[in-house]
This record gives sequence, structure tokens and C-alpha cells, in this order.
Amino acid sequence: MIPPRFKQGLVVGKFSPLHLGHEFLIEQAAQACQHLLVLGYSQPEQAGCSRTRRQSWLDARAAQRHANVRALAFDDAWVAQRCQALGLACRPMPENDADDASHQHYLAWLITAVLRAELYASPEALFCSEPWGPACARVLSAALGQPMQAVLVDEARSAHPISASRIRAQPASHAQHLAPEVWADWLPRVVLLSGESSGKTTLAQALAQALHTEWVPEFGRQWWEQRGGQLGPDDLLQIAQEQCRLEDEAALRVARAGGRVLVCDTSPLTTLGYAELDSSPAASALRPWALRPYALNVLCEPDFGLVQDGTRRDLSWQQGQHAWTLQALAQRGMPYLHVRGPVAGRVAAVLAALEPSERPGPSA
Repeated sequence: MIPPRFKQGLVVGKFSPLHLGHEFLIEQAAQACQHLLVLGYSQPEQAGCSRTRRQSWLDARAAQRHANVRALAFDDAWVAQRCQALGLACRPMPENDADDASHQHYLAWLITAVLRAELYASPEALFCSEPWGPACARVLSAALGQPMQAVLVDEARSAHPISASRIRAQPASHAQHLAPEVWADWLPRVVLLSGESSGKTTLAQALAQALHTEWVPEFGRQWWEQRGGQLGPDDLLQIAQEQCRLEDEAALRVARAGGRVLVCDTSPLTTLGYAELDSSPAASALRPWALRPYALNVLCEPDFGLVQDGTRRDLSWQQGQHAWTLQALAQRGMPYLHVRGPVAGRVAAVLAALEPSERPGPSA
């Protein structure tokens, strides 16, 4: 095995999202360094690429796979908190489209003033696949008071011919350039909403078949049956949390199978509806969970009466749930597709609302 050339290395990027080209760069740098610090920042953050998400991707795909890698995704709030703890005056993060010099000097300040504790030694090498590398290394060399080498890795991007901007423009078309853990986070999710007996489960099954994917059943119904129809505030919060966990598990399975979309029978928003309509004290704890985002919210019209299966309440309750859901979507500024009538028409409406790259399943 070839010994590492550098004691401390550095990789910097937006990682919005973290794709296999980024992972290749990090892997090459990790092999060449005793210690590697990976820094990810974006101002503004790209849709679907929050700091916490980018940190989870870097942890799963870099830090946990390479023992010598320390990965940090940060934003202005994170830097401000760190500066406050260190007694430093904070600098604003440059915008993504700012000139190279602004980013280079901000990075020099960050490394020399804010992130010293994250470094095993002064960085000796900057690894990147971009032409700005040598100029950035010169700025960092001057700030550190010692030479820093720019190491360019696969400038032609022959190993992974992709860019994050292309992925953001058409995620489903470029899913093969993302690790399953990352694609599972980005996987478009269709959620079905409304009251009891509004055809959500039937539509979920039909959509999953049409899209060659999985659908996530409503955990609350299963839990209601297990608890003999007696649910307290703690049960409602557990239902929301378990629904999300099951959804994330299904998303990872679909991502590993090369799928392009996931269908969800319900979301924590529905659980919040039960809590608020029943004046449950669980409502306050459920409200943050109800903000969980989906690629497409589908509101199912309860236009065929109430099919009583022994677990449902009466028609007025169903109508109240539907009205509550309409109001909740409007209050939260969540766009939605309203579907009515027979299942075939509902399926067609949902398929038409999806992006073309999301419509066919992996076996279509």
C-alpha cells in the first residue's frame, strides 16, 4: 500500500446533492492523506439540500466509509454559532455566484480562524476537480503561512460525467449518479391526503402498480387496530414518527432498486388532523412533523359516500376531515392536486402531474 503523501488534506464543495463524482474525489483525497477535512457550504441552499441533509450524506458516504475523513456541512447559522463560542466577529457567507476571490478569502478566514480545532495539522493539499483549485491554494497558502498544493482530480470528469446542477434540473433522470442513501432522500414522493373513506388506499395501490414502485400503507390504521381503537396523545405522536420511518425505509428500497418515485398513503399531516379535530394535546408536538415535504400532495375528494368497515366514524366526520385538510394545505402554502371520480381518472391525473422522468417505473 502506498503511504499517504500529505498529513492534512482539504476538499471543498457545495455537495448539493452529493453525487458519485464528489465521492470519487473524496475517495482519492482520502487515499492520499493521513487526515482529510471535507467542507460543504452553499448560499443560498439549493432546494432539497439543507445543511442537515448534506451533513447526513457526507457522514454516510464519506466519514463513515473513510476513518481518516472529517466532514462538515455548514450554513451561516452554524458559522455564527461557532464564532460566538470562539468570541469571533462573524463574516457573511458569500453567495454561490460571487467571484472566486470572495470564496477563496472567506475559506481562508474560515480555516484559519473558525475551524482550527477540526484540523489535525495545517492543510498541505487542496483536492478538487475545478479550475479554481490552484488560485484557491495560493490564497490559502498566504493565509496559512505555508505552501499548499492544488491536486486536480479527474478534471475531465471521465469517471463520473455529471454535475450537481444537471442532477438538480432532472433528479430522476440522473439517479444513477447518486448513492442509494442520497437518492432515497431525493426520491420524489407522492402523498395522498383527505379524510376517511376517500379512496386513498385504493389509489395508492393503483399508482404503485402504474409506476412500478412501492406504496407505504397507513400505519395509524394498523396501530388503531392493535390498540383496540383506544389512542392517546403518545400514540398519535408515535404514529407520525413510525409513518415517517416506514416511508424512509421504503424510499431506500426503491432507491436501491433504481425506482423513480414512492407513493405514500398518508402523512403526519393527517395525524395532526385527528389531533386537532379531537382537541388532543398531541397537536402541538405533531405540527412540526406535519411540515414534512412531498413532491406532490394529492387531495382525494370523498365523492362516493362513506364505506363503513367497522373502524370509521360517520359522514360528518369524513367531511370535517376533508375541510380541515383543505384549510391545512392552504395555511401552510402547500400546493396540491385535487382528484375526483373513478380510480382510473385519479391515476391519470396524478401521472400527468408528475415530471416525465418520474412517470415510468424501472421495469417500464
